[in-house]
Amino acid sequence: MAQVPQTFFDALAVRTWCGLALTALGRAREEIDAINVYPVADGDTGTNLYLTVESAVAAVEAVFAGHEAGASPGNPSLSDAARAMAHGALIGARGNSGTILAQLLRGMAQVLAVEGEALRADGDGLRLALRHAADSARRAVAHPVEGTVLSVAAAAADAAEGAGGDCGTVARAAYRGACAALAATPAQLAVLEHAGVVDAGGRGLVAVLAALVETFTGEAPVLSGAVTGSVAGAHTRVEPVPAEDCADGPDGEGGPAFEVIYLLEAEDAAVDRLRRRLDALGDSLVVVGGDGLWNVHVHVDDAGAAVEAGVEAGRPYRIRITHFGAGDAHTRGSERPARERAQRAVVAVVPGEGLAGLYAEAGATTVLALPGEPPASGELVEAVRRAHAREVVLLPNDADLRHTAAAAAEQARAEGIRVALIPTRSAVQGIAALAVHEPDRRFDEDVVSMTSAAGATRYAEVAVAERQSWTMAGICQAGDVLGLVDGDVAVIGADVTATAAAVLDRMLSAGGELVTLVLGDEAPAGIAEHLEARVREAYLAVDTVVYRGGRQGALLLIGVE
Repeated sequence: MAQVPQTFFDALAVRTWCGLALTALGRAREEIDAINVYPVADGDTGTNLYLTVESAVAAVEAVFAGHEAGASPGNPSLSDAARAMAHGALIGARGNSGTILAQLLRGMAQVLAVEGEALRADGDGLRLALRHAADSARRAVAHPVEGTVLSVAAAAADAAEGAGGDCGTVARAAYRGACAALAATPAQLAVLEHAGVVDAGGRGLVAVLAALVETFTGEAPVLSGAVTGSVAGAHTRVEPVPAEDCADGPDGEGGPAFEVIYLLEAEDAAVDRLRRRLDALGDSLVVVGGDGLWNVHVHVDDAGAAVEAGVEAGRPYRIRITHFGAGDAHTRGSERPARERAQRAVVAVVPGEGLAGLYAEAGATTVLALPGEPPASGELVEAVRRAHAREVVLLPNDADLRHTAAAAAEQARAEGIRVALIPTRSAVQGIAALAVHEPDRRFDEDVVSMTSAAGATRYAEVAVAERQSWTMAGICQAGDVLGLVDGDVAVIGADVTATAAAVLDRMLSAGGELVTLVLGDEAPAGIAEHLEARVREAYLAVDTVVYRGGRQGALLLIGVE
């Protein structure tokens, strides 16, 4: 059924466009995933673009719902709808292409918000918006590469500038320019030509622009074979890609091992410094946003350093770290096809940035759980998908997340992924499980071994009471230091170090061979050295390892195994 066309770019047009774009990306998602070979052949560009636009749709719908619930008649302003679209895309951006798309939408919104003072924009406003979008997206990428979504966006803006008339005419011109540029991407980027595909991010943008055409004309344009994924309409099967074709540097070395993405609250000057630091750490750097809120995407070998750089710049949150694994486009030689799924992966919920880096360096895909912000089941499902494996071991690392994790596991199983949920109740239990993980073992044997290691690890934490409360150890007051063992308050004290020592003594009284200490940012100086010395002096043949967990909620996590 044809879509009722919008005459001008107003709030309703924004809503319609976002909805149609989401539908278009939903239809094309698997095709786009299949042709994803640059910058990393991890097969998720279509999914990332869909999730980015899904977040934009939710934000726009929230504005309409809020307006309908208020006393004001009619629809929200173009300015409000465009800003909501941009904000939703920014906070929900996934992957390299999703982050760039978020900046494209933000660039358009910056123009439309000004035009929206008159409640609607015409063809001239759309032309300006497309131009500003392409230019701002290119500026957001540290090292722009031709033959990517940036080239497609620029061609769309160029074509729009040469078109006169209303929004429908401008949208058609932009779409045609984008299609021509997409068909040319294999000639611009060797990795695409070798694989026989067009750029996946550019293909996604073409779908979004097709939705824009449908918004203003009522009819969806028909994609030609040359822009539906493969070159000249050939099948979209991706062959193994030599690593030298995918490497970002001129020396042909393989690329970084981790993708790091986070939202960041920071000032402009701090973000400028962050860009320089992250650019020195890795590649595929894209930093988008503004007005104090940014979305940071980078590929690095040192995931912890990338997160620490964000901490120095401001407040990072919603941190996602993905290990590309041995079978992606950065693999040396032709060890295995670039698109092949890993056999097994570990997905873990972690309470702090430091632990996120530690888990990622051990090969796990992580989901950050900040204090008071537990992840939803959808975030865990997304992490399972990002792990890109046939078999996944899921570590919730929190007793309160067991139902959430179980729901995520069921959904992933419905998608054909074999998932084992190990009911870890603390990040230290997860560390113990990860330490014995052997992906070459049979899946059941590996799960049993990891479960046994986690179960053999007693866990504790030291935190500060926020209010008066009854506990297993008596009544505590706000500001008291609490020592919790296996989830129950066992010690109430006034000094953090003394309370931690009492908890440690209680745990080691039942025996143990290894103590794990995870320090939060607010743990007092010298506490690790004091506890290490206590273990050394009082408990023979017990080793101690210390990690820095960052902002993890608790002052200290303790594990004894």
